[in-house]
This record gives sequence, C-alpha cells and structure tokens, in this order.
Amino acid sequence: MLIKKLLPLVSANGLEKNSQFFRYLASGIPELTKDRYPVKRGNFTFLDSNHLNFFKSVLGTQRVLIDPADCESFNIDWIRSVRGYSSCVLKPKSTEEVSKILSYCNENKIAVCPQGGNTGLVGGSVPVFDEVVLCTSLMNQIHSINDNSGVIVCQAGCILETLDEALANHGLMMPLDLGAKGSCQIGGNVSTNAGGLRLLRYGNLHGNVLGVEAVKADGQVIDLLSTLKKDNTGYHLKHLFIGSEGSLGVVTKVAVQCPPKPKAVNLAFLGLPSFENILKVMKQAKRDLAEIMASCEMIDDSTLDVCTGNLKLTSPIPNYPFYMLIETHGSNSEHDQEKLNMFLKDVLESQLVLDGTVTDEPTKMKNIWDLRERITEGLVLDGYVFKYDVSLPIENFYSLVPVMRERLAGNPEVVRVSGYGHLGDGNVHFQVSCRQFSQDILKKVEPFIYEYTSKLRGSVSAEHGIGFRKPKYIHYSKTPESIAVMKQLKSLFDPNGILNPYKVLPE
Repeated sequence: MLIKKLLPLVSANGLEKNSQFFRYLASGIPELTKDRYPVKRGNFTFLDSNHLNFFKSVLGTQRVLIDPADCESFNIDWIRSVRGYSSCVLKPKSTEEVSKILSYCNENKIAVCPQGGNTGLVGGSVPVFDEVVLCTSLMNQIHSINDNSGVIVCQAGCILETLDEALANHGLMMPLDLGAKGSCQIGGNVSTNAGGLRLLRYGNLHGNVLGVEAVKADGQVIDLLSTLKKDNTGYHLKHLFIGSEGSLGVVTKVAVQCPPKPKAVNLAFLGLPSFENILKVMKQAKRDLAEIMASCEMIDDSTLDVCTGNLKLTSPIPNYPFYMLIETHGSNSEHDQEKLNMFLKDVLESQLVLDGTVTDEPTKMKNIWDLRERITEGLVLDGYVFKYDVSLPIENFYSLVPVMRERLAGNPEVVRVSGYGHLGDGNVHFQVSCRQFSQDILKKVEPFIYEYTSKLRGSVSAEHGIGFRKPKYIHYSKTPESIAVMKQLKSLFDPNGILNPYKVLPE
C-alpha cells in the first residue's frame, strides 16, 4: 500500500523503471515517531465507534478509511523520517464537509492532522500519534481562471503540476515550481509557504496568494478569498494561514496571482572550480541578465552524484567541484539568447566557469532540471537522510558543508555530507546521508546546525516550515516575544489545540 500511495510522486519524476527506488520503498518502515523522538501524547480523545459513525454520516463509508492497510501510507513521510499510527483517514470533497468534521472534532477533543500531497520534509503532514488524518486530495476542483487579471481560484487539493497545465492553456503559469510538483497540493504549498525554483523571479507565496478560504478548529469558515491585487481593509488575515502549516486552520480554497507564461526560456548548466567563483558568477549574472533571470541554483559534486550515481542520470558536462543552473524567462528569444551567450562568453574567458552548456530545447532542459529536482529521490537511496533547509547570508551559503564534514569525519555510517539549493535567495539544502538512522549522528548534527545558523543570523527554516522536527529549535530564529505572540494566536484560533498538534510551536 505504501508503494501504491507513492506512485504518483514516482511517476511524476520518471522513476517507474528505477528498481533500486522500489527496493528502497519496500525495505521496511521506520520506528514510530514517539519511539524515535522524546514526545508525549496530548490529552486528546481516543476514537471509538460513535466517532467513526459520525464521520461516515458526513462522508459516507467510502471516504472514511479505517483499514490499517489503507491508512499505512498516510502515517509516514516519503523520506521515512517520521511515522504515526492513525487508524482513521477522512477524505472530504468540500469546505462544508471540512467544517462539519472540525466542529465535531473540536467538541470531542479529537486531534486532527491535515494532509495534502505529503511531500514535506519536516514531518508536518503526518500524524505523530493517532491523530485523525484530514486528507484534501479529493478537494481538487479549479473554480476559475481569469485571463484578464491572471488569477486562478481553486480548491486546496489541486496538484501543482495540474494547475500549471491548466494555466498554460490561458498563457499563464504558476509562480511556484517544485521538484514534487507532480504530487504536492496547492493547499499544502500555501500552508507551508513553499519557496521553490522560481522564487528569485516571482517571489514567495505571501506575495502571490491574493486570498484564501480556511476553516478554523471550531468549524467556522473564514472567507478571505479576495481576487484583488490591492485590498487595504485592515488586518491581512490571509497571511496568518500562509505558512502556519495547518496549526491555525485548514486552508480549503486559494486565489493565486499567476504571471504570463514566458515566450522564451533558456537554461544554462555550468561547471565551476570553487564556491568563490559561484559568488562571482551569480553577481555577474544578476548584472548582465537582470530582467530575464528567473532561477539561480547551486549543486556541489557530491550532491550531483546522487543523481548520476544512484539514479543513473546523465550530466551534459564532465565532473567539476560545483555546478550552477541559471534559467532565463523572457518575451524575445533572440534577445535573451544574445544576452545569455554574451554572459557565458565572459565567464568562460575569465575562467570563472570551466565548462558549460546552454539550451532552449524542452527535452534537454528537462533532463538538466532532473539533475536538480530529483536530488532528494537520489539521496534516500543512500539509506537514511538527515535533511535540513536553512537560510544563510549569501557569503556563508555553502559554509555548513565543510564544517559538518569535519565534524562527522571518521564516522563509518556516514555516506555523504553535501549541499545544494536556491543560490538566488540564500536557501541552502544541507544533508547528511547514512546507511541507517543513527542517534549518534543526529546528536552530532542537532542542535549544532541550528546554533551555527543562528550565529550567522540565518533562519532555521527557509521554505519547508517547522513541522514536527523543528519546534524546539525555533528560538534560534524567533525571539521569546515573537514565540509568545504565536502561542497567543494559536490559543485564539484553536483553544483546544486539536489542529496539527506537536508541530510548529514549542511546548
């Protein structure tokens, strides 16, 4: 059942024939979260037949999953870092059904774990204990696409790639692009304020979401579904739900501002000798490519190896210590190619870049982007991966990697220590992959990585949220006063604490 649940993610990224990945999926499930991490179950009600009968009266029997085999895949994240033991998965199709479910759960103090595509990496979308899973996958209707304003209104369960395909027919695109676009849902994207590959050009979801509809813990529907670019009428309440990870309310609908689909797209893949050169090339790219620069990504050689080695993908250039991907979006192909070619000529002649290739051919661009987007898939084939998502000042973007390599040197369980990420916005993805989960390695990495990030005035979470894995470390990025206000908001919106407990906020 776990493999069946993950097939959409696998198929979206072309892994159907990767037998090694399927062996990974079938190799067993991790120990329960409660046994791996020190966490105590809250004072919530245990489900009984009366509760299940109510859920069935709202959804019918087919949309209330209680068979352990059916519930299994909803209890585990796809990188196998956390696992709960929920015995009930609810699959509403409408806001009204969500409202009835939450109202009942609030009255009966039943904990609820909202879940979209379950592609998160910090344990925010799976139960910690036996919380009821509220799955939004059947809430997948597109309500409208306005060609004039460029606004899409849809339900929270719409898959990101599906939205992008629908918008393409209107000459538009989603401002957000993620490696998991074939599985992740827009409600989860909004609830975690996902960043992604296009943030450099199009900004984050706080700037692109015009409105949301959300349901509070008591079942009250909050209609903030504005489609206006400017609406300066008091508090911007929508921002409370963007990035709150389902802890303040369940997002059921969203309105997103969508940019025009570019007429000209070009992609450069570069090989470089050092991170110092990467900084120089990025600075020159911002100057020379300015208005057409859409993405600027960095990959180190060890990270690329998980794609070329574990996933058997092919790199278009030989091996180098570092790589950059630079994508441009514009309206005039001849103009953009001229600018990009001049930029490449300069960085090659100055030996900032050792080798590179540029293309505007869709298949070749997809093959290159696979080297970036499928990294996590390759990493999990190493065994177990400790993944971290932090923001650092650009000068220190890569500094975590050599520091942690020295800190973990000599540990026979460590397979690789590597880094990659969104160079354009300072978001580095750092990981330690090992043969299996190890408390010793965990203690070496945490809280050191967050202390290190804090000393550099970085953020302990750049785009994946706080989830289950980071609440006790949030103080490295938020002041006590800020955390106190967050807790006050939680008490106001969810006084019984039923929404996504054990997540986001420290105890």
